[in-house]
Amino acid sequence: MQRREFSLSSATAVAASAVGLPLTLAASLPAQAQVRQFKEGKDFVKLKKPVATSAPAGKVEVIEFFWYSCPHCHQFEPTFEAWAKSAPATMAIHRVPVAFNASFIPQQKLYFALEALNLLPQLHTKVFRAVHVERVPLNKDEQIFEWIGKQGTDVAKFKEAYNSFNTANQLRRASQLQEAYQVEGVPSMGVAGKYYTDGTMAGNMQSVLQVVEYLATLKA
Repeated sequence: MQRREFSLSSATAVAASAVGLPLTLAASLPAQAQVRQFKEGKDFVKLKKPVATSAPAGKVEVIEFFWYSCPHCHQFEPTFEAWAKSAPATMAIHRVPVAFNASFIPQQKLYFALEALNLLPQLHTKVFRAVHVERVPLNKDEQIFEWIGKQGTDVAKFKEAYNSFNTANQLRRASQLQEAYQVEGVPSMGVAGKYYTDGTMAGNMQSVLQVVEYLATLKA
């Protein structure tokens, strides 16, 4: 679901070339070009009220806001995954599933249950594939439980995590972050509890990652 239209015209090319990119996307740009290219109010916004982060000391929190049923998030996922693996060690990168209305909540709970059971490495990408390639809705509890069972996962343990107090807390935190960053659509990125950017502002999702790397270097 999009509150704005995001430009992913180059998503296929970016995904195909992601593995061959330099260690950091922004590192290949001269510092002067970075300053000139990435401007507050155009490529990103600075939040009026900073958001508390959970990053360890010395690290910069970077958040990808996403929704499993968003086709743009599905397209962006391979690029984001490749970038996250080679991003600077000073970044603490994680995902936050959004909810623009109550129908999104089952997929939020799906993500947080997978996270609690350490199943994201095996199943995160498979969820995207199930929704967008295999056309499995996965937007209701029973649909999710049935699909989880087919993945060889203990359904009872998954249900326990899905309906746990921890997941409820994660939902509240996700809602707080979504509101604090004023998320208008997905995929989009929050940086250091201070900055927000998306494909509309940056021009495309490749540029978003460059903007994120630039923002992570700012001291104020």
